[in-house]
Amino acid sequence: MEQKPQTIYSPPKHIVSAATIVINEQREILLIKGPRRGWEMPGGQVEEGESLKAAAIRETKEESGIEVEVLKFCGVFQNVNQSICNTLFLAKPIGGKLTTSSESLEVGFFPIQQALEMVEWHNFRQRIEYCLDESTHPFYIEF
Repeated sequence: MEQKPQTIYSPPKHIVSAATIVINEQREILLIKGPRRGWEMPGGQVEEGESLKAAAIRETKEESGIEVEVLKFCGVFQNVNQSICNTLFLAKPIGGKLTTSSESLEVGFFPIQQALEMVEWHNFRQRIEYCLDESTHPFYIEF
């Protein structure tokens, strides 16, 4: 009897993340300063069984101490070569207090122009700019 070669299933190796651009009533943006990438918007990997929106809310609270309400889905930045999809949401603070965590060395709200100048990692500044410009929504950016 002839044996068929066994097919080995390998799960997809995609990473999906969710981040928030949190704007307070003073039109300031919430930023966290991470140990590797410097100043950035809060966000992180979506866990199994978790919605994009729930991940954005959870990551923001974990990294900054701020509880948020998601106002709008803005779009996606896809790193094609590394198989990473970054989803971005606009949000407003609804509670909590600024607190650092194991993932954030500093946290704070900053005027928009100052915040944009503080963010230097790859295309993170561009991500924030796209989220702030509602005429671009929803966007899909491949890089």
